[in-house]
Amino acid sequence: MTFPLKFSAKKAQELLLPSAPGKKQPPHVRWYVAVGAMVLLLLALLLLGGLGGHGEAGAERVSLDLADIPPVVLDKEAELARARNRNCTYWDCFNVYRCGQRAPTLDDGGGGGGGGDGEMDAERISIYVYPLKEYLDADSRRPAGQLSREFYRIVQTVVDSPYYTANPNEACLFLPTLDTLNQNRIDTTLVGKALASLPYWENGENHLIFNFLPGTRPDYSTVLDVNTDRAIIVGAGFDSWTYRTEFDVSVPVYSAALEEYRWPERPVDRTVLLVAAQLNLFPRQFRILQELTYDYPNELLLLQRCPTTTAKVDELADLVAGGQQADEAHRPPAGSTEDVRCSFPHGNEHEYPALLATGTFCLVARGVRLGQPALLEAMAAGCIPVVMADNYVLPFADLLDWELLAVRLPEANLHTIVPVLRAISAERVAEMQAQIRSVYRRYFASLDRIVLTVLEQLNDRIFPHRSRTYLHWNVGPEAGVTQNPLFLPLIAPKAQGFTAVILTYDRLESLYILIQKLATVPSLQKMLVVWNNQRKAPPHPSLFPKIGKPLKIIQTAANRLSNRFYPYEEIETEAILTIDDDIVMLTADELDFGYEVWREYPDRIVGFPSRTHVWDNATGRWRYESEWTNQISMVLTGAAFHHKYWSYLYTHAMPGNIKEWVDEHMNCEDIAMNFLVSNVTNKPPIKVAPRKKFKCPECTNNEMLSADLNHMTERTACINRFAEIYGTMPLRTVEFRADPVLFKDNFPEKLKRFNDIGSL
Repeated sequence: MTFPLKFSAKKAQELLLPSAPGKKQPPHVRWYVAVGAMVLLLLALLLLGGLGGHGEAGAERVSLDLADIPPVVLDKEAELARARNRNCTYWDCFNVYRCGQRAPTLDDGGGGGGGGDGEMDAERISIYVYPLKEYLDADSRRPAGQLSREFYRIVQTVVDSPYYTANPNEACLFLPTLDTLNQNRIDTTLVGKALASLPYWENGENHLIFNFLPGTRPDYSTVLDVNTDRAIIVGAGFDSWTYRTEFDVSVPVYSAALEEYRWPERPVDRTVLLVAAQLNLFPRQFRILQELTYDYPNELLLLQRCPTTTAKVDELADLVAGGQQADEAHRPPAGSTEDVRCSFPHGNEHEYPALLATGTFCLVARGVRLGQPALLEAMAAGCIPVVMADNYVLPFADLLDWELLAVRLPEANLHTIVPVLRAISAERVAEMQAQIRSVYRRYFASLDRIVLTVLEQLNDRIFPHRSRTYLHWNVGPEAGVTQNPLFLPLIAPKAQGFTAVILTYDRLESLYILIQKLATVPSLQKMLVVWNNQRKAPPHPSLFPKIGKPLKIIQTAANRLSNRFYPYEEIETEAILTIDDDIVMLTADELDFGYEVWREYPDRIVGFPSRTHVWDNATGRWRYESEWTNQISMVLTGAAFHHKYWSYLYTHAMPGNIKEWVDEHMNCEDIAMNFLVSNVTNKPPIKVAPRKKFKCPECTNNEMLSADLNHMTERTACINRFAEIYGTMPLRTVEFRADPVLFKDNFPEKLKRFNDIGSL
């Protein structure tokens, strides 16, 4: 439906108020007529704008037909893209305002990719793929690059993904269809000109450049030597100097050798400790491995090129040895000549990559290029990679915990590799092998899977409030591990502060001192005084210290220790500081620092006094231990921060009769809370600051619960009783303590944020 726009304000006036010839309209009437005409014009323009936008959104999907790729001649004087900005970060080289522009629809159709998520579509990245073109030099007609099968599959995966959009106006990211996977096969100058000629280039902002093999002889740079300005490099082989953290994306060097190989269905016995099958090792590395072969003949399998290798496989090996990627012309056809490598020193022949499945560990060493296809090949075989490439940024290092997947050793320690691997326990080996199988299947099993993982990582980066947690990326859904119910992917907000909950009975002097000290803590938002004495009313509010923070007094119906963990409606913050009325020695700096630590670990108990549990072989039971050791497994809630979720769980979902038993015996509520949190999260608590002693200087010993001679015995009984109820020991032991930065360094106090920290 269309409307004619050849329509002026004068004609509108004549249509609305036709006047008699020669008769002049009153001024107010003419004003109304003019305003009405302008409104009509605006409505018509808006309507046409909406129709135009709809037509753009309904653009056709990019054609991936290889039969008719139009050529584009690049003039000699064409503009060259600016050099790669080495200092780019997400905050200054990425235009986030391009993202989230996709209109929420129930069906994206051809122009939106994926659909079906309703409003979630607006908070999902959208990627525009440039049409396929062949860029040629104006004089020699030399192409800027050659389209490889791998790059074509990357483009096809993006177009078929739910992130694709055919509308550049709603695109968050842009993918040029210039094959830059292998720097040896491109003209870097022509590629730079081609990038600058793209209609939406804008200094490379929000553009993705894929690269597997960067650098050329003799320097072999760890990043693509093309002028890419502000573009995001999705590259393999980054080192810590060239990788721009949280901006670039690190991927594995894709191995074409895995495309046609089919691993046997039944697992092969792993008879060798370490397999070293790389053909491009440096001479010094190979000499050290040769010496180790004589020392450990049954534990190290060292492979080299066979002297009788066919010319075809020899050519392929030369490519791999140089770090190059085999293309269609150099890849042996399926079922034809195999890649055979010979052992040192005996010369026994082994088929590659099948021999990788015979090793528990596989060496992945630095070649002329930092990234090696041997990493992906080892993971495909279920072999634990031993990465000996200093400063190498491993694939998806921002997401994956590689300590669960691989062993990293400094290059200088190659001579110690066998003793180091021998020392790894069988249990640890089994865990790493299971993790490799899970991670490889989810993120590395195919080129399509690698590309989709890149897009998922970028989506999490651009929409962090919808990002997946560490557990999502590193713990598969099939793993039977405890999952943390708190969805807290970001650091907790600082502005909200914390609520201090003070449990008291009748110690007014120390209570008033504590209130005055807490009021000086900048992060404190509110104080709740839980009055646990039913025989005596709390003092009138006018008798409490005059402070600048809200103070609420809650009188309980019964004297129970669990009252300190009740989820009172007055608690409006996520963070709760539970503190006893006699803990008056903590300083404002200590409490403020404790809250900062909790913000980074909001699912843990973060506090000051710590304890541990130990197994007593003599009694065959657990024992509560309060001696000062490096290990802790509990942080006492007499002075500790925790998320308010745990208060709800303690009150309404405590296992067994633990809560009732604690209230009846008036002891062990802090141990019960530690059991609860560790059982849900499978994580230990965090001790803050070095202070050891937590005494009330104004209180006498006979007033303190810990003065009871039976106290330690009762606490030991609590631990064993709770462990029986849980059916396991959920407490986790850790050797960790959080101290402020520069705490013990000899710096001026004005350079330190937290100066007043108590000593041991």
